[in-house]
Amino acid sequence: MNLEHNMSRQLDHVKPSVMMNYNAEVAQIEDVIRLTVGEPDFNTPKHIKEVAMQAIKANESHYTTPQGNPKLRQAMANFLAKHYDAHYNAEDEILVTVGASEAIYDSLTAILNEGDEVIVPTPIFPQYAPIIEANGGIVKFLDTTEDDFILKPEKLDQMIEASNGKVKAIILNYPSNPTGVTYSREELNALVQVFKKHELFVISDEIYSELTYGIDHVSMGELLKEQTILINGLSKSHAMTGWRVGMVAAPKEIMKKISLVHKLSVVTAPTFIQITAIEALEAGEFDAQDMKKAYVKRRDYLIQALTDLGFEIKLPTGAFYLFAKLPKQVNQNGYAFALDLAYQAKVAFSPGEAFFGHDNYVRISYAASLSQLEEAVSRVSKYLAKLS
Repeated sequence: MNLEHNMSRQLDHVKPSVMMNYNAEVAQIEDVIRLTVGEPDFNTPKHIKEVAMQAIKANESHYTTPQGNPKLRQAMANFLAKHYDAHYNAEDEILVTVGASEAIYDSLTAILNEGDEVIVPTPIFPQYAPIIEANGGIVKFLDTTEDDFILKPEKLDQMIEASNGKVKAIILNYPSNPTGVTYSREELNALVQVFKKHELFVISDEIYSELTYGIDHVSMGELLKEQTILINGLSKSHAMTGWRVGMVAAPKEIMKKISLVHKLSVVTAPTFIQITAIEALEAGEFDAQDMKKAYVKRRDYLIQALTDLGFEIKLPTGAFYLFAKLPKQVNQNGYAFALDLAYQAKVAFSPGEAFFGHDNYVRISYAASLSQLEEAVSRVSKYLAKLS
């Protein structure tokens, strides 16, 4: 008996991941320097790990409430209020999720009906589009390349008006993966004026909010709480990617549906990790500061070195990525270039194609030591010299 033809037709629309295919191939290359990684190269702070071990020894291994440990939800609410002036009721407006990835999935699943359109400014993190499509939604890409990777309100308004009421939501991700670009208060306020004109959700993924350079992060949770589904977590701010601590903040009535999806999928995030997350938010409130200093040093080195080699780069003011346009002497698209570079020079950059339609770009992560970055630049320089 063959039951394949009876499986979900929505999943047929989900295309294979360019990023996963590329990473799987370059992972087989010996001695390759992988500047593709989307996680801090720092270890989780010691005080956080110690609390985790204490929680395990204390047998904190039983179910907690699906919404999340009440003390953790309060710590999350306090964090958002103190850092970003975004005020949420811990009891019914905060949800603890298994990473920001689950938060994204829960949020989109909770709001989408078949045929709903979601505007996705590109280049952008690859995960949003397949989740939209798996839920029967339609992805409407809006390219920001010509505007220095900043979404312009007039272009956004034009796309919404042209949809004849089909747009259900827009995705914001700032500081951005892959560009590292973030928004000023003035730029966000201009977008808010457009959002207020239309009955739509703003899914604001602010997972890199603690990693900004020379600019303060402004949250959509402050500017437009009533329409915003705010996503954040501890992966980037506390070097806790593998711990999987995410959060959703949203108005009470919206949160009811998001919480329902969460309960149906994972029930609750792991108990001892939630206790550990309280320590991270309360005692490790500013754990990201030392990481930020290192990232700025690495960013500035790479921008100068790669610009000298012919790459064109918009200065990133957040996260830990450069989104670099290929030098003029490169006659390949980003994927072919990235693959050839990995095999020939033993340096792996993420192809821009993975972030939707930017095939003459590569994403470069500087979540790597300065010595690794220097060696990578040396190898890239020799590779480009051979091309010339």
